[in-house]
Amino acid sequence: MTAPTMAIQDATTMLGRELKHTLRFPLLLVSTVLVPVVFLLLFDDILGGTIGHGLGDAAHGAPYVDFLVPGIILLTIAGSCGPTAISVHLDMSGGIIDRIRAMPVTRGALLAGHVGGNVLRTLLATTLVIGVALLAGFRPRASVTDWLAVIGIVAAFSFALAWLSAALGLVAKTVAGANGSTLPIAFLLPFLSSTFVPADSMPVGVRWFAAHQPFTPVVESLRALLSGAPAGSTAHLALAWCAAIALAGYVWAQVAFRRGTR
Repeated sequence: MTAPTMAIQDATTMLGRELKHTLRFPLLLVSTVLVPVVFLLLFDDILGGTIGHGLGDAAHGAPYVDFLVPGIILLTIAGSCGPTAISVHLDMSGGIIDRIRAMPVTRGALLAGHVGGNVLRTLLATTLVIGVALLAGFRPRASVTDWLAVIGIVAAFSFALAWLSAALGLVAKTVAGANGSTLPIAFLLPFLSSTFVPADSMPVGVRWFAAHQPFTPVVESLRALLSGAPAGSTAHLALAWCAAIALAGYVWAQVAFRRGTR
């Protein structure tokens, strides 16, 4: 068996381990879904009337829930970072690395399993959140091709944030530190983007930051695709951000993993 084949086989085994953890501890998935659903109901039912009237041309005559749901999908992706960072940190501090080191297992397989598990959990959580959004009145106008593009962007952004979360889990000193280090990704960056309101409506300094950070092109791409409009260069920019974050997170995680297993 060649080295690449062994690496793929080991990564698949670790992915199966992650999926078993999800089945045994479904609270991880529930918490990933619950927070976006609460934000959806809060912003749509309680704040949506006031915010919706202020959207103007940004809403293109559609209800606020249609503007809001792509941002809620973004929150779902970002919310998966905490559980991944915590799981990676627990593996590093709980002795599982010592067991794997004594076995003929590819070193990078453990992190690949965490990342793959994160992507699959995020896709499932996103599906559940969209189901709730449809019950709340969300009416997408996306074609089959648009939906495939939406799935691709969700998977790509989840993959990128998963590698970044794995790196944060590896360098954290405690479980609380692993969880806390992902909070800016889960809450600060989504709020400082066009998740809930257009970036153009923000104060000047915040507007510049919102226009040049990765979450904005991702949510704008999802918004365009779900409304049946062409995403254009915004989707290309979103995928470029995904590639850059994934590469940076992968390199950081590999370096931190080697240091932690010496």
